[in-house]
Amino acid sequence: MPTVRADAVEVDAVVIGAGFSGLRALYELRDEVGLSVRLLEAGSDVGGVWYWNRYPGARCDSDSFTYCYSFSKELQEKWSWSERYATQPEILEYLHFVAEMFDLRRDIRLDSRVRSAVRDERENRWLVETADGQQYRCTYLVTAVGPLSSVFTPPFPGLDSFGGELYPAARWPAEPVGFTGKRVAIVGTGATSIQMTPMVAAAAARLTVFQRTAPYVLPARNRAHDPVSQQEIKAGYDAIWARTSRQTFALAIEDTDRLFAECTPEQQHRVMEQAWELGGFRLMFEAFADVMTDEACNEAVAGFVREKIRAIVDDPAVAELLCPKNSLTRPQLGHFYYETFNRDNVSLVDVSADPIAEVTASGIRTTSGREYGFDVIVFATGFDGGTGALNAIDIRGTDGRLLRDAWRDGPRAYLGLGAEGFPNLFMSFGPQSLFANAPVVSEHTARWIGRAISYLRDHGYQRMTPTPEAVDSWVRHVADAYYSTAFKHGASSRSWLVGANIPGKPIAPQLYVGHAAGYFARIAGEADAGFPGFDIPGRETGALR
Repeated sequence: MPTVRADAVEVDAVVIGAGFSGLRALYELRDEVGLSVRLLEAGSDVGGVWYWNRYPGARCDSDSFTYCYSFSKELQEKWSWSERYATQPEILEYLHFVAEMFDLRRDIRLDSRVRSAVRDERENRWLVETADGQQYRCTYLVTAVGPLSSVFTPPFPGLDSFGGELYPAARWPAEPVGFTGKRVAIVGTGATSIQMTPMVAAAAARLTVFQRTAPYVLPARNRAHDPVSQQEIKAGYDAIWARTSRQTFALAIEDTDRLFAECTPEQQHRVMEQAWELGGFRLMFEAFADVMTDEACNEAVAGFVREKIRAIVDDPAVAELLCPKNSLTRPQLGHFYYETFNRDNVSLVDVSADPIAEVTASGIRTTSGREYGFDVIVFATGFDGGTGALNAIDIRGTDGRLLRDAWRDGPRAYLGLGAEGFPNLFMSFGPQSLFANAPVVSEHTARWIGRAISYLRDHGYQRMTPTPEAVDSWVRHVADAYYSTAFKHGASSRSWLVGANIPGKPIAPQLYVGHAAGYFARIAGEADAGFPGFDIPGRETGALR
């Protein structure tokens, strides 16, 4: 146990991370439960992933009026979203607005990267220490670091030799980056690249996109919200939040019960065309109910998207490279992504057959020996998702065991909320929680954490930790949910969703891909029943420990 210094700050709870989950947890614990709280944030301002991800074109891919908080009707009335899919600056402005409106900043410490959190079992306290040496002691530790905050840059040889500008997309500089007249490379074709590519192409002299796996990209159909639609949204929020609580991925659309095989070919095509034109994720959720479970349905919808790509992209060879060959799982939303490859200044390089070998002083060389010259290289290569940010912190529970060691074969987080052997550690939107619209998930998990801590305090109990049986059961359920759907065949099978993008990381589902309504009911039921999946010393005998 590290030595506790005289200047250690004593509080009831520490929250790590000032994104959607962290701000919501701070409000819940301080204003609803009545705890003294400190929120520690590594960045120089609040915002979490929206503070760091400033790259051109960054925006949400859920309707902006659901990519926000639901706990305050006053907040809903005061804030108006300008677009269907809000940009990064607007989302960041919203989080600033929330922090000011609820006076959250007084309990937030910025530029405070947490390097360790050590459990003192005798004192029933956590000792949290930041990179600058400041210590905090608390009874309850809440991690709200997000599933996509630990940036991954492939260890290509020669990175230090490049003579131009090199940027990780997820750590974009605050000052403007100019592309005019420059030769630019974007490495990767995930969500970040899909948003960035059209923006960079409009300015760069030459843009080259390096693609390993072709993604499925659906048209977003973004549009502005006028004053009338903004008022309609505010007036309809009760119904909107009700939809997010029952829709598969917590979106403000309705799941369908239409089965693919029960439709004629003409009906099938008409349904897909309508969903494509409406935009967003409607092709996934409002077309057919069995797109993720029926191979014939999945292939039909995937084939429909491929035909759209072939119709949009002029060069047949480029179109075929852009056509995904695997199952349709989690598509991305694009803002004229495929159209961008019709520009004369944009080219696509397939690195599945000819991988990048190294970064040179002047650009990129592939294994075949071909060299490409660039002035700017952007790495849009994703994240060490799920467990990455937690594994970067030395979190030590009972008997000093490291969390990353306890999870060496993959995450083991009961309901995505707690870890066996780590009493009073709560995770908001943590590993193995629901893969869905993040702010909606954060609302449900923050309320659950507040209920758990209130339960302990109301009954005079000191600590709670998931039982081994509950953890084992949830881990199996998360795996069963993942491997019973098209996720096991699609690009997701090689992505951060199972840790496959990180060399040496164990292959295991990082998030739960079950239905949102089922997950929300499950965690609420756990609280309603008095947390039966948790060991709470003294509960059986009535003794307080």
